[in-house]
Order: sequence, then C-alpha cells, then structure tokens
Amino acid sequence: MRKIKVLEMIDRTFLGGGQINLLALARSLDRETFEVSVCSRGEGPLVDALSKEGIPHFPIAFSKRFQKGSVKDIVSLLNSHHFDILHTHGGVAGLFGRWSARKCDRPPRLVHTLHGIHYLHYRNFLLKSLYIYLERLFSRFSDAVIFVSDADRKRGRRFKLVPEDKQVVIKNGIDFEAFESGASLKEGRGELGFDSSGPVVGTIARLHRQKGLSYLFQAAKKIQDSIPEAKLWIVGGGPLLSKFQRLGKKLGLEKTVLLLGERKDVAQLLAHFDVFVLPSLWEGLPYALIEAAALAKPVVATDIDGVKELVKHGETGLLVPVKDSTRLAHAVVRLLQDREYAATLGLNLKDAIHQEHKLSRMLQKTQDLYRKLTVD
Repeated sequence: MRKIKVLEMIDRTFLGGGQINLLALARSLDRETFEVSVCSRGEGPLVDALSKEGIPHFPIAFSKRFQKGSVKDIVSLLNSHHFDILHTHGGVAGLFGRWSARKCDRPPRLVHTLHGIHYLHYRNFLLKSLYIYLERLFSRFSDAVIFVSDADRKRGRRFKLVPEDKQVVIKNGIDFEAFESGASLKEGRGELGFDSSGPVVGTIARLHRQKGLSYLFQAAKKIQDSIPEAKLWIVGGGPLLSKFQRLGKKLGLEKTVLLLGERKDVAQLLAHFDVFVLPSLWEGLPYALIEAAALAKPVVATDIDGVKELVKHGETGLLVPVKDSTRLAHAVVRLLQDREYAATLGLNLKDAIHQEHKLSRMLQKTQDLYRKLTVD
C-alpha cells in the first residue's frame, strides 16, 4: 500500500510551540503509513533537530511580506513531489503554503494549524483586520483547520474565521515519560555553571511581547524583597533580548535574573525550578506549561484562555491577573514559602492533564484526520 505523503510547513526555525508541534509530528507519525517531510527556512534549531532525526527538509525563505519567489519555490516543490497533504503551521506558512497549493497542477489536501491566533492581539487595527480577512479567505479552500485549544476554537467562531464543518480541535501533547526521563539526567546547578544557593523561579518563553516578561522582571524585584536569595531563570531567545538585558540592569537584577537563551537541555533546566511561572498576555495552549506539569512543578500563570484549560486556580496551580506584577510576586512567594502546598499543586496538575495531553493522543487524532482527508 502506498504511503501518504505529507509536507509539514512552518516559516521560522526557533523551537517555539508551533515548531515543537511540527517536530513531534515529523518524528512520530506512523512511518508505515506516512512519509513525512518538512519545509521551513534554512537554518536554526528546528532544522538541526530534523537533520539529527534524518527527516527530509526543504529550505525555502519566508517572510511576512508577500514574495513571488517564495510562492514559485513552493509551487515547484509541491508539483515535483506530489504530496497528498500539505499541513501548514502558523500565519506566515499558512498564507504562503495555501496560496501556493492553489496554483499546483494537482493540489494536495490542505490542513492548517492555528498555534494561538496571534493576529487577534495585534495593536495595529488595519493589520489585524487584514489577517482576519485572509484567514477567512484561505479557510474556505482549506480541508481542515486545527485549533490547539477549545478557547481558540471559541475565539475563531466569534470572529468567523473558519467554516464550522472545517473546524477541528487537536490539543498539544507531549511524551510525558520521555520528558521525565530527560529531566532525570539533570546535573547539579553548580555543574551547569549557576549559583547553587537559593530557590529558582523559572520560565520557558520566547522573548516576545506576548509572553509578558516585563511584568515578570518587575515581580522579580518584589520577590527579591521577600526572599533575597531567590533566582529567576528565563529559558528562551527572541527579539527582545537587549531590552530585557537593559531592564534587568535598570532594576538592579543582574545577579538575580539569568537570561539563558535557547537551550537544548530544557528538561534538565526545568527540573531545577522550584516554581514555574508563565506571565503571558495570551496563549493558544502552551507547551511549556505542559512540560512543567510533566515534572509536577508548582505553577503560577496568568488567568487567560488556553492557560485556564490546563490550570484550575487553587487546585492545580495559582492564576493571577494579566499585567499584575504585584499579584504575580505574591503568588510566587506564597509557593516558595509553603513547599508542601506547592508540591500538592504540582502533583495535582500532572494528574489532571496527563491523559488529555499525551503525545499519543495528539498523534492519533492527527493521523485519523490525515487518513480521512485522503480517503475522502
């Protein structure tokens, strides 16, 4: 029986939520049934991971500005390899990929995943309106559009982004056992080159406005007033690195806050966190929070859609209002000072989400969708 040929497409190659989702599919879809390739920009952590796994990769330059050359390259790729399914991830790949597929000799089935509907949070009204219009347009000739959370589906319905019969919810999932195993290989803080004294408050986040990290810096100053030996570790890279370096210096947090950049040893670093914090302004369904749950870490997060599907305030974590650094600091200090309560919240979170957010569940739902589309 001929394998179903799938091309997974994304624009940027840092390891954010969309890239982690794509990489999990490329690695773990049933290889007896599916032949999977990936298209993205040419260099970065995602491409390195694909190369290590031996997964075919096609480099094509993407940008938010429409480029005829990119469309031509994608059309050529689709025509030469005759993919059965093109699965685009995120806004830019969704725009280029679905437009290009329309120009193919034999268009593949089109699946698009919205990894958080970021353009709904754009401050530029005209740009926000343009992206809403484009999603409505491209969703008409997509075969399925995947939302990663119930909240995003509800929001998509409110803005009438996707026809009802094309909406699918497939929630993010991870291999809990593998993640725990990776964390068990952790080195001591001293061996990692970090100060081994004091509790560690940490987050895993791209250095971007979405993640609300300015409020975490302000909270760190308040946490320091109550627990002077506490440290803040921020794992992740992004466009606001220099801004946060300046902010840390301005607040006198040079010895308190560590900006660790993009790391391959995320599980090992997360294992050292005493409290995991997610101060985001908006989310789809955050992988970092699922990873923290896998290690039963006590969580403080903002009370936003996506997060609320994972964390129940006072039962599986603590939720605080968006942009409220004082409440954020108070919640963190509470968990650092009451370790028994913190441990209970962490274990409750792991128990609560383990089944629904297993990688195997995400894979099965995706494979079922791919099979349905290629049979239909």
